[in-house]
Amino acid sequence: MRPLTHETPKPLLKVGGVPLLEHHLVRLRDAGVSDVVVNASYLGDQVAAFCGDGGRWGLRIRVSREAAPLETAGGIIEALPLLGEAPFIVVNGDVYCDYPFKRLIDRAIDSGQGRLVLVDNPTHHLGGDFRLVDGKVEQPEDTVTFEAPSRNTLTFSGIALYAADFFAGYERGKRALKPLLDDAILQGHLSGERFEGVWNDVGTPERLAALNV
Repeated sequence: MRPLTHETPKPLLKVGGVPLLEHHLVRLRDAGVSDVVVNASYLGDQVAAFCGDGGRWGLRIRVSREAAPLETAGGIIEALPLLGEAPFIVVNGDVYCDYPFKRLIDRAIDSGQGRLVLVDNPTHHLGGDFRLVDGKVEQPEDTVTFEAPSRNTLTFSGIALYAADFFAGYERGKRALKPLLDDAILQGHLSGERFEGVWNDVGTPERLAALNV
């Protein structure tokens, strides 16, 4: 996202004049969420200052600071003391969507270890990530690449519901999420759903500009 992120952290880049992070906070609040933990690393002071205590959105926000980027799973593990023991929603700060988060809240009881929200493969990720079979998340049948995309795969949106013990027992530190998802799929512990609404991975200046046309 450089040069846009030289002075602004990605979650504070704006779509329609509103920071990506604020879009999520408002939708979470409207779905009935009251407590939010925000992970912050790069230019984290800006993120913390923007969030405050969450009162202006009617939320209680706590910020989990990372001295160095810990990747997705590492950041969640670092934040576990703030997250408690109940299932929690995770949403990537660099996506824009109109996903109805209440859908995950309503499925919290029967979600197993985790429930992933999957979307149709965008043009920059035609190979996708996983298959969705009878509500269960499974690995692709064959290895797929951008050059040889699969019609049977979907892309992980970065939105999910997890049981707190999904991340239990892992040491703190930098850790990617994909290996944890792969293990859970092998054990049959991940359910999923397909979302066909608005979803954009704001990974380049061009994609951000397209949203602001």
